[in-house]
Amino acid sequence: MASNLFQTALLKQTQNVPPIWFMRQAGRYHSHYRKLKEKYTFEQLCKSPELAAEVAKGPLDEFDFDVAILFSDILFILEGLGLELKFDPGPKFASYIDANNFRNYNDIDKAIDHLKFQSDAIKFTRENISNSKSLIGFVGGPWTLIRYAFGKDKLNNDNNKIYFDFLSSTLVPLLKKNIKLQLDAGAEIVMIFDSSLYDLGNSDFKNNYVTILEDISSSFPNKVGYYARGKREDDILSCMKYPFAGFGFDASINLENIFKNSKHGFIQGNFDEKLMLLDTDQFKQELQKYTVFMKSIENRDGWVCGLGHGINKETPEKNVHLFIENIRKEFNL
Repeated sequence: MASNLFQTALLKQTQNVPPIWFMRQAGRYHSHYRKLKEKYTFEQLCKSPELAAEVAKGPLDEFDFDVAILFSDILFILEGLGLELKFDPGPKFASYIDANNFRNYNDIDKAIDHLKFQSDAIKFTRENISNSKSLIGFVGGPWTLIRYAFGKDKLNNDNNKIYFDFLSSTLVPLLKKNIKLQLDAGAEIVMIFDSSLYDLGNSDFKNNYVTILEDISSSFPNKVGYYARGKREDDILSCMKYPFAGFGFDASINLENIFKNSKHGFIQGNFDEKLMLLDTDQFKQELQKYTVFMKSIENRDGWVCGLGHGINKETPEKNVHLFIENIRKEFNL
């Protein structure tokens, strides 16, 4: 019960037409989601497994994506640790973890019990999508979660030891349990979305953070994908020696060099999501440039076609249809 295209990409086997999925493909740009939001809050859609499955299924029915994605949010794991969270419409915490109280947020068992709705949502989604479609889960990247937990505007380099202490003692063990929960429920892989690495210094990344990434990937060989934004290409390439299932890249990264250095797993990306906002003619021109570039890459084994980051809420649905139709047409030659 999975997309042959996606499974072939995971195995890094040759195929002409890539599987396609977008980060945030179930979301505000889509009329199906907006109609559900007229009746339910974001939290209700995430925490009711039947509704989460309905949201995740919508983009597959409408656009024929190859992969469904668990409908949830990366921040519920912090809510499970005791941070009061609401969405209005974006995420807001009533308080933050800090240097004085971080040891109070350490009940991993309670937090993972809180996330059981994700397990049920994956099971319901798998039951309600076609057997020919794949299903993946996701968690937030460790540093991205640190930024939210301690407050993005409150991070202080002097506290980096505290941040890494909290990662090693609580957050990483909890993330690993969250990944296992999703895999056990039926997710084929779990993506780590680490989209806020900008204020993690290069020294800390190289000397401390990559050890965390190695630990997570080694705990689930070839079952966890990694998307990073905010670090240099060389930094991410250094992680490709670890047993990740694959990597996602934003639009600033030249995929030609990535494919040359990729030995196993998928490579996802990386059409600039901002170009999806253009009018039809301009959008088609930019998409044609992208397909020409991707065709120029001699070995695209393992390619998963997608955007550089999450799809913008203002994206016209017509452009999503055009993207998928044109990619399949251009590469089915």
